[in-house]
Amino acid sequence: MFSYTICNMADDEIFYKQCDALKKHIPELKEEKQLQDVDSSLIGIYKLEDKELKILSDKNIDAVYIESEFDIEEYFQG
Repeated sequence: MFSYTICNMADDEIFYKQCDALKKHIPELKEEKQLQDVDSSLIGIYKLEDKELKILSDKNIDAVYIESEFDIEEYFQG
């Protein structure tokens, strides 16, 4: 499992910008769901082939971060 911290505070605008960046840099990425938790945390669930990626704007942890079953760094280099 790969984990990437995007921002050290929950921020809906950063969450949506990062979702757009993921779709732009990983064209094969398929959006499965976008959810809002009872505490207003945002969760985006994506698939690349059979692997899952989640991006969260988590109000409990107070961060925007990605949890992924694959390494996304190669898509953001260069």
